[in-house]
Amino acid sequence: MSTVLPPAAGGPTSPTTDPTLAEGGGTGLWKDAFRRLRRNPQAIAGAVIIGLFLLVAALAPILAPYGGEELPGRTEITPTNIPGPGELAEYPLGLDRFGGDVLSKLIWGAQASLLIGVISTAIGLVGGMLLGLLAGGLGGWVDSVIMRFVDILLSVPNLLLAVSIAAILGQGPYAVMIAIGVSQLPIFARLLRSSMLSQRGSDYILAAQTLGLSKRTITMSHLLPNSVGPVIVQATLSLATAVIDAAALSFLGLGGGVPQTAEWGRMLTYAQAELASSPYLAFLPGACIAITALGFTLLGESLREALDPKTRQK
Repeated sequence: MSTVLPPAAGGPTSPTTDPTLAEGGGTGLWKDAFRRLRRNPQAIAGAVIIGLFLLVAALAPILAPYGGEELPGRTEITPTNIPGPGELAEYPLGLDRFGGDVLSKLIWGAQASLLIGVISTAIGLVGGMLLGLLAGGLGGWVDSVIMRFVDILLSVPNLLLAVSIAAILGQGPYAVMIAIGVSQLPIFARLLRSSMLSQRGSDYILAAQTLGLSKRTITMSHLLPNSVGPVIVQATLSLATAVIDAAALSFLGLGGGVPQTAEWGRMLTYAQAELASSPYLAFLPGACIAITALGFTLLGESLREALDPKTRQK
């Protein structure tokens, strides 16, 4: 992960004259990053995918022909036949084994995946930034204790840690959100701490210390704002991981709800029995998961490149 340079690297005014300019330089840095993103086809593609995903999730009650758990096609299902895409006019993408409209479930599944992905990433981001701020700002024994705790979490594979936490908390969407959030927490904590440590010897921090500003003021007003760039980039990338992890936990039966609940991972779970006769039941939700994760990844990687000091100098 590339570290965002302090405003002194590219700003027209040196922060050694006035350390309060660090925040203004940070604003210029983000403006430059957004300008680069607007010219980056990869970023535009990612933003379009994410925008469509958000639009479908927000308008699910309007776009979906049926409710997330409705089974309008139960009478059409037989032990040897499940109507597929195009076979019935009222069900454009066919039915599933329960008689649910696949199109409606995909739309409602977008809303469920978005909710889980955003909330779980927010849990990891807030918790990780808090630990990283304490470790990077206070240092000493506080830093040692927090980092050893983070090292313990990092010693367990990400998905295995999420599965363990979800199993302990019980089946349900809230357990999945907490589990994924906690599994992402050490990434944000280490990233913010390392970014803050790399900024400590910068000119604008030394200037602020020379002016007699308190450690708390320096940390919260100057050090933290100029250290969050890599963390924000990682949060964008972690959204893709969160969507995939949410589908994996639901696939393992840890998402709670009833079998016909509209959620992409759950749809994959119950599509296994019909892979030979109705492969679309697995392909469609799998494609939705892959495309959504691709959108977040494209945007996150583009944002990382836009904030990378090496590319900004070109």
